[in-house]
Amino acid sequence: MTIQTPPDPTAAELAKHLPAAITRYLREADPQHKANAHDLLSAFAADATVVDNGNTYTGHDEIHRWRETEASEYTYTVEISHVEKLNDTQYAVANHLEGDFPGGVVDVIYRFTLADGLITRLEIAP
Repeated sequence: MTIQTPPDPTAAELAKHLPAAITRYLREADPQHKANAHDLLSAFAADATVVDNGNTYTGHDEIHRWRETEASEYTYTVEISHVEKLNDTQYAVANHLEGDFPGGVVDVIYRFTLADGLITRLEIAP
């Protein structure tokens, strides 16, 4: 089911269609937000997996290290451009990033898998 994207979507408008764990992750992972590691990790199951930039991180300790290092290496802004519910447990969130990373602009899709109200898998890819 595609969630209709309004002409000038705001993150708040799109995020209200998402489960709480995804909304919490997006809020805490936003570089403009003063992230709280506990709040970010509370969105994930204890054995969750994140796949980003060809690397896989499993469990809260590795996900925390990923957010503290690779995911926070650059300064950038994130704008949610599209949200899609793929089925009862999977969602795709398209994001437009602009910042001081190589290339300066990129569109990426966050593919979330949920179980029991928590993120069990997050894949970040173009």
